[in-house]
Amino acid sequence: MNRLGQLSLEFASPAGDPTGRDLPLPIDSTFDTSFADKMARLELYNKHHYRPNTYLHKWWARRCGSTFRLILKHLVTDPTRRHYYAPGGLEGKIILDPMMGGGTTLHEAIRLGASVVGVDIDPIPVLQARATLADLPLAALETAFAAFCDQMAQALAPLFTTHCPHCQADVPLRYLLYGQRRSCACGPVILVDSLVLRYEAGLPAICLCPACHQVVAANTACTCAPAGLPPLVEKAQTHCPTCSESYREDLAVPFYARYVPLVVVGSCQADGCSRPGLFYAAPTAADLALLAAADEARQKLDFGPAGAFAIASGPKSRDLVSRGVGSYLELFSSRQLLYLAQAAALLPQFPPLVQLNLALLVSTSLEFNSLLCGYKGARRGERPGAIRHTFSYHAYAFPYTALENNPLYPEQASGTLAKLFHDRIRRARAWAQQPRERQLTARRRFTTLHGELDSGVEVAAPAGLQDGPRRFLVRQGSAVALDLPDASVDYIVTDPPYFDSVQYSDLAAFFRVWLARLLPAGADWTYDLAGSAVDPHLNGDGQYTPVLSGIFAECRRVLRPAGGRFIFTFHHWNPKGWAALTLALRRAGFVLLNRYVVHSENPVSVHIANLRSLTHDAILVLAPAGHVPPPDWTRPGRVDQSDSRQFCADCAALLGWLLNSDLAEAAVEATWQAALS
Repeated sequence: MNRLGQLSLEFASPAGDPTGRDLPLPIDSTFDTSFADKMARLELYNKHHYRPNTYLHKWWARRCGSTFRLILKHLVTDPTRRHYYAPGGLEGKIILDPMMGGGTTLHEAIRLGASVVGVDIDPIPVLQARATLADLPLAALETAFAAFCDQMAQALAPLFTTHCPHCQADVPLRYLLYGQRRSCACGPVILVDSLVLRYEAGLPAICLCPACHQVVAANTACTCAPAGLPPLVEKAQTHCPTCSESYREDLAVPFYARYVPLVVVGSCQADGCSRPGLFYAAPTAADLALLAAADEARQKLDFGPAGAFAIASGPKSRDLVSRGVGSYLELFSSRQLLYLAQAAALLPQFPPLVQLNLALLVSTSLEFNSLLCGYKGARRGERPGAIRHTFSYHAYAFPYTALENNPLYPEQASGTLAKLFHDRIRRARAWAQQPRERQLTARRRFTTLHGELDSGVEVAAPAGLQDGPRRFLVRQGSAVALDLPDASVDYIVTDPPYFDSVQYSDLAAFFRVWLARLLPAGADWTYDLAGSAVDPHLNGDGQYTPVLSGIFAECRRVLRPAGGRFIFTFHHWNPKGWAALTLALRRAGFVLLNRYVVHSENPVSVHIANLRSLTHDAILVLAPAGHVPPPDWTRPGRVDQSDSRQFCADCAALLGWLLNSDLAEAAVEATWQAALS
């Protein structure tokens, strides 16, 4: 056993055994961690470019598809098809992911020819898997999207119109920048992230005048007369220099009404325009009249019971509640709500699978179309059209300069329907028909894997999984009660929710309230999150172990006892998380055959930077106890907490030792507490 404790066991060539004896699989004894690390380091920075067909809708904490492909390739019994770049290899196998989240396992397994089962308690992963795995012709989606956009534009384009300040031509609005209204003893002020709007090479910066709110060049002194407007103040100035009070936010005002329109941004290409291209301008009376018309129309919108949009104080949503936001409706401008209402009215005309894809596209567009979006163009080197989207920090953040995007902008600009359709449907569907993998060569070229498809045929019941290759069954519900026969699954590969981790189900409510309007019959929108092991706010930290135990017991029931493998990735600093995992696995009757440590997180990711975050995962390879003798794990003398890779390796080795031990459960918990204290 080397320093990482990776077992190098020599097994016979894997093969099926009609006697029911458990013969070894390649992953039991070997895994190319060096290759996995190199691929992951490339993929981590732009996962959506490497696996576009899994990114139709926003989800969090996705693991690298290349890592899971490599895991699955180590389950291939035919050595001639085990190579990473060899197509297929898992035909005839059934693979389950009981906590599928972003759907990585399902997509990677179906590419290799397997039939797959995916389960999640949250409806968004289920809907996304159903949409992205279905073999729906791109032409049908192109036609429907064009019709949908035409109808949306006919109804709403006039509201998203402005005019060029240089030639007065009418042009589509690109976006509108707002400042946040606050006050002190001296009166109201408007806070912005920066008075600078854009830096241009060789030209003076474009700025806002803090007195008259006009857009001016930085090298030009504004000669404005006193206009009686609230002064513009950059966010770095937190207190009034006159009265010394901090600037207060009026929490009694609806969130959307706390913002004041400041800058209209558009692009003019009209013939004869003296200054064609991108422009920044203060809103005119016509711009303000459109906003007033949208505000009036907002009052007539009916999205159903107001309580359906009420914000529960969850682990992440409590940040909204603390800012006086009581409804998800408040997070959107009036034009954005009209956009959602029109989409909900138009979607029922389309066939179910097309409707599903378009609804998910509209829903995911909200990440770029809410008043929680910020402006990224004020710093040197940043593109002026880039949007700091709603979940840039895997949490709710509140910009001082809010950006109201135009989702119907006719070009492929950031966060528009046109851009999202191109990236997440058109490009994704083309990739699904000819999946590619990056080569680890000097030029890092891609290889097309001829014969693979990232799509399949949905079945309504487990029996249908046997009807041919690449069948898929997706279910919404808790994995503590899987609707599958005993011993019906060959392998289980997943990435379980972590104890006390980021609360994704809580964040996902931002989208769920709208998907329930866009797809009212598409899912169970009243499901009980108490069945989720990821949300201690709802089920309490003490319920994590019982819930995980129930899930693992079901995994043990549906897994084929001979040759079945339960494989998942895991990392955690918290001893309670490792203790819960140990107890759940032991109660379910699993033993650890091997473990491997791979790179899993981007260290510069904004939600983990400067935190005590692990950048590696332990891949845990388990089998049902009694069907294969477990290795004789050696208890680590100490768990190295100075190195992410070694920490994961030591914890996994301790897990293996504890699964083999007969320690009482209290002693298991005490062992983890002592090891990670």
